[in-house]
Amino acid sequence: LEGVVSQLRYAGYIARQEREAQRVAQDEGLRIPREMSFSLPGLSREMVEKLSFVRPVSLGQASRISGVTPAAISILRLHLRRAS
Repeated sequence: LEGVVSQLRYAGYIARQEREAQRVAQDEGLRIPREMSFSLPGLSREMVEKLSFVRPVSLGQASRISGVTPAAISILRLHLRRAS
């Protein structure tokens, strides 16, 4: 009975997390244009240097670069979505 109560109590949170996970999985495939400048408002100089050095081809690849923060990936995601 406690399990059912817990499921009902947290159903909204779980659904939101599942939607977020699906969105992140879809965004992994967002292509980054080869000529794109990573000097975006909100990205630190360190993030710009790392991304410019590696030149990732997708958001998923960018997210796996050592030291690139989730905040930097969010900024990059927003820029890519607006540009497309």
